[in-house]
Amino acid sequence: MADNVASLFRGTAAHSPSMAALARESDGVGPIDFCIPCNPYFPTPGMFDELAGRLREIITYYPSSADTITAELCALLQLPPSCVAMGNGSTELITWIDHLLVRESLAIPVPTFGRWTDQPMETGKRVDMFPLMESNGFALDPAQYIEFIRARGTRVAVICNPNNPDGGFLSRRAVVNFMDQLQDLDLIVIDESFLEFADAESDPSVVEEAVLRPNVIVLRSLGKNFGLHGIRFGYLVANPALAGKIRSMLPKWNLNSFAETVVFMLKEHGAEYMESLHLVRRDRLDMARQLSALPGLTVYPSQGNFLFVRLPVGAEGTVVRDRLLSEHRILVRECGNKIGSSSRFLRLVVRPETDVRRLVSGMEQVLYGSRRGAAVPELGTGTSYSSGTAAVDRLISETNGVGMPLAAQAAAMPSLPPAQTWPGPAPAQAPTGMPGLVPAPAPAAAMMPPQQQPAARMPAPAPPQQQPMPGVAQMQPAPQMQPAAQMMPQAPPMSAVAQMAQMAQAAQAQAQRQQAPIPAVAQAPSPAAQAQARSMQPPPQAPAMPAMAPAPAAGLGQTGMPGLRNRGLTAAQVRGRTEPEPAPQPTGWPAAGAMYNQVG
Repeated sequence: MADNVASLFRGTAAHSPSMAALARESDGVGPIDFCIPCNPYFPTPGMFDELAGRLREIITYYPSSADTITAELCALLQLPPSCVAMGNGSTELITWIDHLLVRESLAIPVPTFGRWTDQPMETGKRVDMFPLMESNGFALDPAQYIEFIRARGTRVAVICNPNNPDGGFLSRRAVVNFMDQLQDLDLIVIDESFLEFADAESDPSVVEEAVLRPNVIVLRSLGKNFGLHGIRFGYLVANPALAGKIRSMLPKWNLNSFAETVVFMLKEHGAEYMESLHLVRRDRLDMARQLSALPGLTVYPSQGNFLFVRLPVGAEGTVVRDRLLSEHRILVRECGNKIGSSSRFLRLVVRPETDVRRLVSGMEQVLYGSRRGAAVPELGTGTSYSSGTAAVDRLISETNGVGMPLAAQAAAMPSLPPAQTWPGPAPAQAPTGMPGLVPAPAPAAAMMPPQQQPAARMPAPAPPQQQPMPGVAQMQPAPQMQPAAQMMPQAPPMSAVAQMAQMAQAAQAQAQRQQAPIPAVAQAPSPAAQAQARSMQPPPQAPAMPAMAPAPAAGLGQTGMPGLRNRGLTAAQVRGRTEPEPAPQPTGWPAAGAMYNQVG
């Protein structure tokens, strides 16, 4: 497999080769799968035995019509069949939603499930992509998303809850308010494909609201929840008019005999299914704790059955992916081909503890193993990190996401060439550190009052020169006080990655100043305008530099994400819990509107 790893990934239209293709390259045995988000605890071994015993019958004969299978599923979930349409996987339903209900434009936060961006673009629609900021932990702010939709004039809005690949979650109240605010749109889609794995609140689904609204569709998956991606079945819930419009376009036999067999088996296995969700939630917590202990690895809180992680600086995701597969027989999802992500991010599916120990061991060897072959360079040697499709890296914020602030990175690097003054405001720096790494001490200038701090600096070969900023009155140093430049320690040279990161930082600050909600900074007047202003107004008595740094994101503390200093994530952070743990209850098969969290 080692010689063919790269070609396997290049030769597929999907993000990863199929398990069948991988098995063919390795004597019929596939790798440990941390890529495809299956439920590892369902179906039960007994259910698989039953399916195996009926295999000849299942593959020999036609299935029942989709109406028959849908009626059985609706009886199970206590939903009216007129409000449900079943498809051959959620991607078939997304395709028909696009063809029938998206006329001109669709808005979607990114990164997210690729079919929500790719499908409408393939049919010539305008896709308005709302970027989820790395510096904000990829959390979606519904109010800002609504403003974006209004400004763009978008007619269809989509939210994935939880979002794929980061596992971000919105409460039921927030989603309902989002639907209320956009009730004039042509369509709102709430993709709840991974919601059964969430435990942040006891009843997060909005299916009951969807059937009462004229422009809302809730999309649900069965393959992901039941661990049966190969069967290809999912469903949507909407008011009868919307659901009927989709259902009328679907082929009569769009569901296969495997899907029918599983749907008719489910009523006997509700308790086992709810227990499987409890086990996945438990494993998600344990897996996040183990991964967050790896130095430099950032683990984002998730409500899905997967974790979104950022590799340490210097690690290239495709290299890590290929080496994990070829050297350790572990398959992971590298996210460089996701819009809004980069090759520095992996999505790792939640699996049992035995598999997680093997994953952590493999990542330790690949990332830090022998220094000669490690994916993360030693400190002080620089890096060759290439951001690939680095849309996220272009959105990097003042602390390089939630890792080490750029000032600390620069101080930790060996000797810096002489710097020249950068003609622009310095973004805010937040004292923090990457997990497992001791942050470097802040420069002396960081301890000075704001009025006396020097301007932001950009590494360049030119000697230091103090250039006045145009249109801003210059400050005089206090009596008997050394200039700020002399008080700062001589910084060591900055590596290529640090220079790139600082340039990205300055670009991000510039982009943020051009957008709401931060106040706009007035442009410097021309020299003629300055002269005229000086002739008309007396000089200011106490000039001061205006505050230009954007305020840190609300609720994120100093690091941009709570709990990610040196101790990893707490249970509450990983779960994203907003309520106490629900007590276990007896389980039959739950109704669609209340099918979550009845166990653990």
